[in-house]
Amino acid sequence: MTEMKPIISTVSDTARWVAVYRAIESERPDALFHDPLAGMLAGRVGPVIAAETTRVMGDHGWPIVARTKLIDDMIGSAIDGGCDRVINLAAGLDTRPYRLDLPADLTWIEADLPALLEEKKRALDWYRPRCRLIRRAVDLSDSVSRRAFLNDALAGASRAFVITEGLVMYLQPDEVRQLAVDLRREEIAWWVVDIVSVVIAERLERSGNGLLKNAPFTFTPANGVAFFEDEGWEVLEIESILQAASRFRRVSPMYRFFSRLPQPNPRKPGTVIPWSGVLRLTH
Repeated sequence: MTEMKPIISTVSDTARWVAVYRAIESERPDALFHDPLAGMLAGRVGPVIAAETTRVMGDHGWPIVARTKLIDDMIGSAIDGGCDRVINLAAGLDTRPYRLDLPADLTWIEADLPALLEEKKRALDWYRPRCRLIRRAVDLSDSVSRRAFLNDALAGASRAFVITEGLVMYLQPDEVRQLAVDLRREEIAWWVVDIVSVVIAERLERSGNGLLKNAPFTFTPANGVAFFEDEGWEVLEIESILQAASRFRRVSPMYRFFSRLPQPNPRKPGTVIPWSGVLRLTH
């Protein structure tokens, strides 16, 4: 008997899953953002993944929506603060260069695996980005390739903004530590990263019925935000994803109630109450 292919076979498949929720949000009359390309990029596979994960684990769209909106706003603040380059590591199917109000002379560089970038390029060939967009195929897990890419991508920049949305939770702690070292450069003024606590990883594993076995969360630092502070980064902003989603009115009354309760210490999130957040860092 032929074994069925897993619905999520690689971490790259999660990009299609995320795109579905961006598309759904964009159709709301009170949408927090408009991403008209998300549905196309999700393709046929994205809705299948979203439907199956919702059936097994419940609705996990609101964390994606809240995270997207938070990072959108942080990018806007960085642009106002003199950002002269955006570098999106593991960019996946992100479409911010096409949908955000960006300066035409801003250089935006996307990095990801060759196959995903080629698929994205084919899909978006007929659309015009709002800034100067460059795509670079690179294996970011290879430290030598990553440093070479950064040397090239940061040439001429003085206040770069680095995005690692949806990346570090799939890395090992030592890999995140090395990434934090590699990004500690004069040209980088800000780094945005999202993290989850071990409680969320364990709950997803238990409730997922094996759906996420090929894309497990492996970076859930016990010291939370302090992990990055220990690597020489200063935290400029911490946004709880639950509290942001409640503020945006994207969660049920039960979750809104939980969002008003005392939240875990982001520097010691613990192993009882789930916590996830978006951080804006500088060095």
